Amino acid sequence: MGYKVVVAGATGNVGREMLNILAEREFPADEVVALASRRSLGTEVSFGDKTLKTRDIEGFDFTGYDIALFAIGSEATKQYAPIAAKAGCVVIDNSSLYRYDPDVPLIVPEVNADAITGYAKRNIIANPNCSTAQMVVALKPLHDRARIKRVVVATYQSVSGAGKDGMDELWSQTKGMYVPGQEVAPKKFQKQIAFNVIPQIDVFLDSGDTKEEWKMVAETKKILDTKVKVTSTCVRVPVFVGHSEAINVEFEDFLDEDEARDILREAPGVLVIDKREPGGYATPVECVGDYATFVSRIRQDSTVENGLNLWCVSDNLRKGAALNAVQIAELLGNRVLKKG
Repeated sequence: MGYKVVVAGATGNVGREMLNILAEREFPADEVVALASRRSLGTEVSFGDKTLKTRDIEGFDFTGYDIALFAIGSEATKQYAPIAAKAGCVVIDNSSLYRYDPDVPLIVPEVNADAITGYAKRNIIANPNCSTAQMVVALKPLHDRARIKRVVVATYQSVSGAGKDGMDELWSQTKGMYVPGQEVAPKKFQKQIAFNVIPQIDVFLDSGDTKEEWKMVAETKKILDTKVKVTSTCVRVPVFVGHSEAINVEFEDFLDEDEARDILREAPGVLVIDKREPGGYATPVECVGDYATFVSRIRQDSTVENGLNLWCVSDNLRKGAALNAVQIAELLGNRVLKKG
């Protein structure tokens, strides 16, 4: 007997990826229901070799369903997640709504799988921010070996992190650059994104950080270790899919770059591509559609006593969102629900 699974937000980029990954990984589901808002009612979405028609999330009865994967944003989640949880359906939420709630576990299975048991307090599990998820996958095995003191990270985040509207804006602006009179003014982003980079993701806080930068700090501490110091600069770049990060790590103990490379090669969810030659590293183009978090450019930082630099790339719609949510569902099934 398998699980009864709901995917809420099934017509969006992340919702569609959730359905794809559930099918690819052969998640033991007897039934999968695709939910969307009323305006998308009846839209067809793919689930493996099947086609599902979306149902209206408003008024949907979650009773009897085991797991609900939510990709509907914070406002809608605030309305529907408590309904699903109260009906006995465990919610795995991709929005930021519950990430900082002490009664809701924030999970990256390769990093803090044991925290899964905390789901029972609210019947809700939070999925981390896309940029945080890939970084902590790369940092966890290094932290276990040499204890991380401080992380300085600069992100290069693709427009798909801003949803379909972000991807459409990059596409239309790029086309408009070549057709006089068809230039497209910024709407989704603060400035032109085509052939440009924008050092702002989300709103500015009083500290001068953006909310995206604050998220990376707060989430890394909750997932990895509260003692780790983190500072970040988050930048939007004209890439459709795939987030990249330049990460500088300072450790308590010395960690040789060769040992770090060996550790990462054995780490779950990590793929090391690190040849010191032209093209001997991963870029967003290569990571699209892949499950792995790619790590390259591993090298000693001679400016501090125990430092390393590395380059980290991942498909933000997969490990940064949909894949991590499905992995949480798998973890929940294997460790807690044990059904199917």
